[in-house]
Amino acid sequence: MTSVEAAVEPTYGNWRRPRRAGLGPLGLVGTVGVFGGLVVVLFASMISLGAAVVVGIPFVALVAPLAVRTQDGRNVYQLLSLRIGWSQRRSRGEHLYVSGPLSARPGGRFRPPGLLTRVSALEGRDAYDRAFGVLHHKGRNLYTIVLRCEPDGGSLVDPDQVDTWVALWGEWLARLAHEPALRGASVVVETAPDPGTRLANEILPRLAPDAPAAARAVMQEVVDDYPSASSEMNSYITLTYGAPGGPRRETEDVVADLAIRVPSLLTGLVSAGGGVAEPLSAEQIAEMVRVAFDPACAADVLNVRAEHGHTGLEWEDAGPVAAVESVDAYHHDSGVSRTWLLTLAPRGTVRASVLRTMLDASDATRRKRVALLYRPLDPATSARIVESDRRTAQFMATSKRGMVQARASAEVRAAEQAAAEEATGAGLVEFSLMLTITVDTPDQLDDASVVVRNMTGSSRIAMRPANRMQAAAFSCTLPVGILPWEQTLLPHELQEAM
Repeated sequence: MTSVEAAVEPTYGNWRRPRRAGLGPLGLVGTVGVFGGLVVVLFASMISLGAAVVVGIPFVALVAPLAVRTQDGRNVYQLLSLRIGWSQRRSRGEHLYVSGPLSARPGGRFRPPGLLTRVSALEGRDAYDRAFGVLHHKGRNLYTIVLRCEPDGGSLVDPDQVDTWVALWGEWLARLAHEPALRGASVVVETAPDPGTRLANEILPRLAPDAPAAARAVMQEVVDDYPSASSEMNSYITLTYGAPGGPRRETEDVVADLAIRVPSLLTGLVSAGGGVAEPLSAEQIAEMVRVAFDPACAADVLNVRAEHGHTGLEWEDAGPVAAVESVDAYHHDSGVSRTWLLTLAPRGTVRASVLRTMLDASDATRRKRVALLYRPLDPATSARIVESDRRTAQFMATSKRGMVQARASAEVRAAEQAAAEEATGAGLVEFSLMLTITVDTPDQLDDASVVVRNMTGSSRIAMRPANRMQAAAFSCTLPVGILPWEQTLLPHELQEAM
């Protein structure tokens, strides 16, 4: 007798939402305010009961909005600040953008708008004499390099090989915590219908003049019908650095420093299943941004590059002619986009194919970008966070009963596992996910929203539209190194406390 052992597909998970210090939903700031207010009320009660009431009523009115939170963790004050900020931007006309020679902007060029206004493009060469572009974010003095790879597909691949790729990808992310001055990274997977330009340029010039008419007709039909049944997929990795060696270092020295790091970063991507990996030049970055703002020109850009080997497009001309931001959409040249933000990652364990449905091409969209944002934490911060989570989980498990205690016990096991893995050298990374859908007309946005709901349901994640900040969210999903936590007025630590 023989027995066949069933192949067990590996599962993953054990990510945890960062816990806020403080009492319940109040956070650290709210907790400090509560105790401070109670002390004030207590002193007022020593004077008279009326004084305590006069002080207590405004105190409750100020603290109560901190305790009311939405599903994504926002309190009432944060919602009000978002609406007030949107109203102020509309009153100042900042939701409108017009560029080019007929606009009031100096220079008469088509600069990218919004968060990309103060970005300039540089270029350097690595140790293998490959050109790579560097985006200099002048407002924050940050530098971004963009890498492109062609990941190996998951079809007909053994689970053991997939597990190896996942392990090597985790190791590559853990190494980012040791990259000097690294502020964040992102992985952007962009899908769009294939225009068939590359296939036409490959086949049509090779047709023999004396070929039979039937054969030529068949090849022409293949070229015509291929785009309707296929799609193109591009994968980008962006790495954003602060100025190594201090904020006063010259840009040429920073570019030379980044040139040393590019080869080792590409080697790690190849071993993690990234396939062929290469850095993008400044011209290629400009082309990618140009197509994102004007999807109708994608075929033209591919044709020019296939015919001449380059397009000559510069960063200063990669933006749209006009753009209009509304509450739930972003209108730009030949496209209308809507962006969603992650509010809940998949609970429990998941398999390696959990995001496959979201990454696959969708027929109802012109272009789609899925952006995974990573914020690597240094070893000291990682150790402090996992130990804090472990103590908090143990306290919650010992203070609850019944079914709630069962969930708390699962939290303890997850926290203990995270602490053990961190102690053996694993890295800790904060991550989030953003999704941008681009369609041709505003009427198609409702259908795109249905597609997104279906994708998020099969992926076991929860997302919500980035209402009243669609323009900024659109820029964050572009592979240009925009890090949301670097664009806020409040420090990141204070945001977590609130």
